Parts: sequence; C-alpha cells; structure tokens
Amino acid sequence: MNDIQIRQSFHKKRLRRQHADKGTLVIDELGLNHGRCRADIAVVNGHLVGYEIKSDSDSLRRLEEQVISYNSVFDRALVIVGERYAESVRKHIPHWWGVILSTKGPRGGIDFRFLRKAQRNDSVDPISIARLLWRNEATEILQTKHLSAKELRQPRAVLYEYLANIFSTRELQKTVREHLKMRKNWRDLESPSPHDD
Repeated sequence: MNDIQIRQSFHKKRLRRQHADKGTLVIDELGLNHGRCRADIAVVNGHLVGYEIKSDSDSLRRLEEQVISYNSVFDRALVIVGERYAESVRKHIPHWWGVILSTKGPRGGIDFRFLRKAQRNDSVDPISIARLLWRNEATEILQTKHLSAKELRQPRAVLYEYLANIFSTRELQKTVREHLKMRKNWRDLESPSPHDD
C-alpha cells in the first residue's frame, strides 16, 4: 500500500461523513507555513484537523519537521501508518497526536484502526494560523478592524502579526476556518504583490 492508496481509501471509508457535510471542508495537501510543509489531509469544520500519512514505503526522516508545522496550526493531528511504523512512530510525535493503523484486508481493501485517539492541542501558534490565509483574505479581515490604508499595505508577515495581536487565538482560529471554507480556486496562486515578503 502506498500513500495514494491509503489516502483514497481513507477518504472513502473514514471521511465520507465529512465530505457529505456542507459545513465541512476536506482538502488534500494543505500548505502550512507558506507551503514549507503540506498536510496530507486537512479537515476544516468546528476544528482544524490534520492527517499525515506514513506508508511502509515511506521514511520518518521528515516527520520531525512536519510535526512542528502540524503542532503550530492543528487543533488535532493524527498520523496514519502501515504496520512497519505502528510502534516506532510514537517516538516521533507528541502524546496528543492520534495514531491510525492501515492494514490490507483479506479481500485487498484497506482497513483502518485507531491505535491512539487524538487529543486537543493546546499550544497552537497564532502567527502560523494566520499564515493559512492568503494576503487578500488577511487584508479583508483587517479592514473590518478599521486599519489604515498604510497599515493594510504592509508586507504579509506584518499583516499576520496584526491578526495575531488583534484577535484572541480562539477568535483567529474561527475566522481562519471560516475563510478557508469560503475560499474558491484553492490551487490558484495569488497575484504577486510588491508588498509581499
């Protein structure tokens, strides 16, 4: 089983309800920290949940860096592993991460079983959460807080700092989730701006 097979099966077997819910967004390859890391699957509803897939043919070499990015934005995070990493992966993830084992069933299908349930992450980073927004979304949100035109033309890194300072973490999480769910053209690139960093 490779990553693609695990991902497709997980969508069909474990995320069917989320896909059917109009108030929920399920997206593959959500960029974190401006695309430095990508979550294999993200579910956005009343929470932001990230899934990282590590099949038996994968390496855990990059997992430490991925964990840092996941920890900064996701309310809950889970790793989906093959049997090869069922035990060893626990040394590479925080105690609050969930672990899901993927195995091949007797008829060739992929089965999923929780080895450890995910708990809530209490240490998200507001700046990293703000970075999930595109520049135009950050500007739109800040306009509701009556920032000046000069302030709104600042580099996006500054806009993210404004968001993290103006909103409580909980308010920012809610606002970002709402904007992610409203976003159209997920794979379109924003037009370059001279004020971007």
